[in-house]
Amino acid sequence: MVEPVARIRIELRGLEPKIWRRVDVPLSATLDMLHEIIQVAMRWRGGHLFEFRVGDKVYGEPCPEDDFEGYKVHKATSVRLQNLVNRGVERFLYVYDFGDNWQHDITIEAVFDGLADTEYPALVDGARRCPPDDVGSAHGFMDFLEAILDPAHEEHARMLEWYGGPFDVRDFEERWVRLILGSMAGRRRGGLAKSRGRRRQGGPA
Repeated sequence: MVEPVARIRIELRGLEPKIWRRVDVPLSATLDMLHEIIQVAMRWRGGHLFEFRVGDKVYGEPCPEDDFEGYKVHKATSVRLQNLVNRGVERFLYVYDFGDNWQHDITIEAVFDGLADTEYPALVDGARRCPPDDVGSAHGFMDFLEAILDPAHEEHARMLEWYGGPFDVRDFEERWVRLILGSMAGRRRGGLAKSRGRRRQGGPA
């Protein structure tokens, strides 16, 4: 099936060398689905709140406490990538974990017809492993790296135990990311096939 896709670059702010991924995402994806794709691509664990900041609007998981002093959170399920492309949006922000405040620049690099033999979302490329969840922002991540990469460091054993093993900054677990995104694409394909079947039979889509 040929469908329009956007090539998305995800780049984590505040760290050098850059940590980034490039993913082809169907334009039909909602921002909620894009959140799930980013979580997989960056290897976040999904245990914290998130939001997208697109121009002067915020999208995420609304709760009554958010709607104060003009700060309103819209449902991330309410807008699709296609809507952003139609509005001329090329760049926006994704924030994960309001405590550690991981900010990601999201850039729509290109929009094109996907390949008929490729299921989306699909990883294109990327570089460097993301910080672990709950590491304590960029400063905490640098302390973590200093300890876990130096066997002589006094905190080395504790960091190994906390993380669950060695940490290779150069390995972003590409094979795992491709596998999980492929699983997401497969589930999405199944959902699309069921929806088309219902439409052909005259039932609700």
